[in-house]
Amino acid sequence: MQKLIPYFALVFIYLAVATDFWRCAKTPAMTQYLKLHTTMIAIGLIIHGWLLYQVIFVNGFNLGFFNVLSAISWLTVLTYWVADLKHELTNLQAFVLPPAAIFALLPASNAANHVLPTTESPLFLAHIAIALLAYSLFTFATLHALLMTIAERSLHNKPTIIKLPSFPPLMVMEKLLFRIISLGFVLLTVTLISGMLFSEEIFGKPMQLNHKTIFSIASWFIYGGLLYGRFQYGWRGLKAIRWTLAGFVLLLLAYVGSRFVSQILLGR
Repeated sequence: MQKLIPYFALVFIYLAVATDFWRCAKTPAMTQYLKLHTTMIAIGLIIHGWLLYQVIFVNGFNLGFFNVLSAISWLTVLTYWVADLKHELTNLQAFVLPPAAIFALLPASNAANHVLPTTESPLFLAHIAIALLAYSLFTFATLHALLMTIAERSLHNKPTIIKLPSFPPLMVMEKLLFRIISLGFVLLTVTLISGMLFSEEIFGKPMQLNHKTIFSIASWFIYGGLLYGRFQYGWRGLKAIRWTLAGFVLLLLAYVGSRFVSQILLGR
């Protein structure tokens, strides 16, 4: 039971900040509360990072399905926290923190462990780190795109299910979206190239053209097409949002889908 206390504390912090955001969003003292939220999220990131170290590195190199989801959520929250310091994206708390709280709790079940023996390979560790960072950036970009959808509908007085108090200018949000996607695209490119060229050294077998590889390459083309359309034709607004969501769905099918089937359903 004592092992669960840090997990419950982390979940409490993430959910408390998200809940308090809705409570104080329209109050005069909103700025003061948001400063407190930034501090609490930083504390949550420290606890979350420590828990990830315990479950991933202490007993071998455990890249189980739940551990990876928790790591991606940690990197996504960290990306949000850093971006919020400069761009004031406080509304993203409503999208980032609740799922992060759920994913952060999953490793506590000790289920779906997947201990890998190749932790001494720098190339393998770099490949995994870059891949996780790429996934987290695209996760953040997707959540940011959803926020942009709500902001655009509110700007045109269209009905929305989620009501948020305020938004940064759409041009600022759009610029940040493409910065995040551009960086994620570079990291995804490095991930695919390293996986293809060094598959035998990293995974112990030649590259296989399976559904994971196909969906990953397809998502690369989607994000690449989006960036090309942006810089060549000035794509923006709903078109950019749709392409962002489509690329993320393919990434989910490529990694999360395959891991869920193999480690959760099939228990491999």
